[in-house]
Amino acid sequence: MKLIGLTGGIASGKSTVSRMIIRRRIPLIDGDLLARQVVEPGKPAYKLIIKHFSRNILNEDGTLDRAKLANIIFADERQRKILNRCTHPFIRKEIFKLIVWYWVTGEKMVVLDAPLLIESGLYKWMSSVVVIYVSEQLQLYRMIKRDNIPEHAAIQRIHAQMPLNEKVKYADHVIDNSSDLAETERQLNVVLAKVHPTWWSWILTWIGPPTFVALGLVSVVKVPSL
Repeated sequence: MKLIGLTGGIASGKSTVSRMIIRRRIPLIDGDLLARQVVEPGKPAYKLIIKHFSRNILNEDGTLDRAKLANIIFADERQRKILNRCTHPFIRKEIFKLIVWYWVTGEKMVVLDAPLLIESGLYKWMSSVVVIYVSEQLQLYRMIKRDNIPEHAAIQRIHAQMPLNEKVKYADHVIDNSSDLAETERQLNVVLAKVHPTWWSWILTWIGPPTFVALGLVSVVKVPSL
């Protein structure tokens, strides 16, 4: 089974490309969705977050106040790293479980959509890495328009991530999302044609579990300590 890593930056259009992939009935593991699920009330990551950030970052119903937490972590790299230590092991565990499921069910190819694919080191276990790219100026424009936030806040959030100019250095394929959706979709079709496994390569990779599954078993079970 081929594992295709998909990543990008804030307001780069990664979610748009993910939806295009899902419409093609290609299995996709949504890292953003998993990140939201592991911090639901009562989950271990939720408890770790409260332990460090206190209950002041909760809404009245006990759920995380994402806007308040975002203001904290985007203003302070140390706090951002602590949040990642609270959540990443549990996100990896869920990714691991889904990969095993797709492998057992005989899928030829699975896309892992992960915003921190490169920063977390997960890119090392991918068959191919696809980066969605736009210029920082376009990122800034789209983010301000989408989230209705001040320019300084948008810049702060963009600079909290690895620059897209750096991410493309790790890419096997780059999709430039600066134009319209039709052009983005055309580029996606080209990439998918290149990464789609042949029957022979699928048989070879299905004989044993993906490298990520074999090697990731150790990392996913580690519980963070703060």
